[in-house]
Amino acid sequence: MNRLKLFLGTGFYSGLMPYAPGTAGSIAALLIVYLFIHLEKLSLLPVFVLISCLLAIWVAGYFEDTFGEDPGNMVIDEWAGQGLTFIFIPFSGEFQSQLLILLAGFIFFRFFDILKPLGIKKLQDLPSGWGILADDLLAGLYALICLKTLIFVLPNIFEMA
Repeated sequence: MNRLKLFLGTGFYSGLMPYAPGTAGSIAALLIVYLFIHLEKLSLLPVFVLISCLLAIWVAGYFEDTFGEDPGNMVIDEWAGQGLTFIFIPFSGEFQSQLLILLAGFIFFRFFDILKPLGIKKLQDLPSGWGILADDLLAGLYALICLKTLIFVLPNIFEMA
């Protein structure tokens, strides 16, 4: 069971990267989001976020017991936050537009996840794995707001005009 928790919690081992495991986990999540876009199954994105959340709560105890408080190699919480960043974003444009949206959302999410401004850091104090997940969800929500704003302000760049 612990091997399954390690596999899922590290985002299919993407969190085992020796440098920037959270960034590697976010990139792995982007690949899944892109797969949904490519298959025209964006309706699966909320399911992806929900499953990532449930898995994060399930594996958090194992990761904290094994690797310490808020372990960097646990990136399933990054999957939830990175997925949330795109949950209300229309991907109707061409390939380049889709990549630009994914890149912008990735940058916004990593900004909020790494710096933890605007109350994100405080959420890490929640007990029982909830803090591990909650800070990434709030980072994803802030990234979503920024991305929606950017698309609204610069629709021509994203082929949304």
